[in-house]
Amino acid sequence: MTRHPFPPCALFALALVCFSVGTTATLKAADDRPNIIFFLTDDQRNDTLSCAGHDIVKTPNIDRLAKEGVRFENAFVTTSICWISRSTLLTGQWNGSHSKSENVNLVNDAAASTIYPQLLKEAGYRTGFAGKWHARMPKDFDRNKVYDMYERIGRNPFHKKMPDGSTRHETELIGDAGEKFIKSNPEGKPFALQLWFNAAHAEDGDHRPGIGHFPWPKATDGLYEDIKIPAPHLSDPKIFESQPDFLKKSINRERYYWRWDTPEKYTINMRAYYRMLTGIDNVVGRIVKTLEEQGLAENTIIVYSADNGYYMGDRGFAGKWSHYEQSIRVPMIVFDPRLSIEKRGRVDSHLVLNVDLPSTFLAAAGIEEPERYQGKNMLLLVRGEKTDWRTDFFAEHILPFGARIPKWEGVRNDRFIYARYYEYNYEFLHDLNADPDQLRNDASNPEYSKTLKQLRSRTDELKAVYESRRGK
Repeated sequence: MTRHPFPPCALFALALVCFSVGTTATLKAADDRPNIIFFLTDDQRNDTLSCAGHDIVKTPNIDRLAKEGVRFENAFVTTSICWISRSTLLTGQWNGSHSKSENVNLVNDAAASTIYPQLLKEAGYRTGFAGKWHARMPKDFDRNKVYDMYERIGRNPFHKKMPDGSTRHETELIGDAGEKFIKSNPEGKPFALQLWFNAAHAEDGDHRPGIGHFPWPKATDGLYEDIKIPAPHLSDPKIFESQPDFLKKSINRERYYWRWDTPEKYTINMRAYYRMLTGIDNVVGRIVKTLEEQGLAENTIIVYSADNGYYMGDRGFAGKWSHYEQSIRVPMIVFDPRLSIEKRGRVDSHLVLNVDLPSTFLAAAGIEEPERYQGKNMLLLVRGEKTDWRTDFFAEHILPFGARIPKWEGVRNDRFIYARYYEYNYEFLHDLNADPDQLRNDASNPEYSKTLKQLRSRTDELKAVYESRRGK
């Protein structure tokens, strides 16, 4: 086993995925199986890490992990909304498969019976959860039977009053629970820990800019105050005006007025948002330091990702929900302390999805995945080995919100993204090679008629596959 090259303080960055067990590995002795930690943030798109090229936000702990691990630059969610994405991350299935036929918001009994932490626990892992759950499970689902430690830590408010009268941010409290879980773990027993943050979600009930709408931990007070915040990359009003009316009137625009509609409000809120992200990075550092102190850092898999992307004012939008890259694309970094030095520091361009993580976690533990799982095992990609991989994926947003969140479905591949808002009989087709900012809609362009026909058919095909597996 290669020792970790970082000093203990530098291990703070373990914010992502450490995978090094073969896909056909047999179940090993408990003290030989890797621990698994899964950090999940809320409302964070792929480019809001300094290791991903962001010029302002500072995430040094995560950056170190990217430098010594694998960062996936093409990571996506299959449905861009918190509870569906979190359900996918537990069940290993698309929304069309894991939901109930009569209510697509709810996970069906079959999918709930094989969520990955349950299978890890049955295989001898100690399981823990702290933070925002939000997956909508069947009525008889008991989280306390799935987890040896379950601590729901929500927002509303983010700052929680302590017995001594002081306050602590929910991000810090999640870190506290994670440290306690790790320190109390029996020697030789593998564990799987989910630390799922509410940050950097806005406090939707408080529209006051800054600490009202994006409350940050006190440890990040004053950060970014002296930095000029540039306007969103896609801030030209013409971009918003080019949208169809149903998107102009959607919740994407409604919440824009809460957060980004004046330069002053935008600046205040972006500084606050960045402070929340740096607060998460601080907790990642604390957890990794605890692993090092407990002698567990060299055998722990850690994942860092987000439940969906975030517009941050681009296109005149707020939130997520719709088909553009800012909505469906998320951070994903993998660090494995046992990965050979020459395999570290890579940026991988394969299309990876949130639905892949349950399959990957079980493979890392040497557990055969259920037949109903629909993701792919990322271990070979992490190790840099050649493997057949997907060339496209199906995405959907089928929740019944009416006009506030228009329903859509489509396919994204290496070059194109196709989306149809079927209730409005409206299609988008973007050529990402020619138009990476998705400023042009080529659905009516005769030059793309063949591509449009192919992607329509592919959408139909994948939709039928996933819906046919609902409840199975």
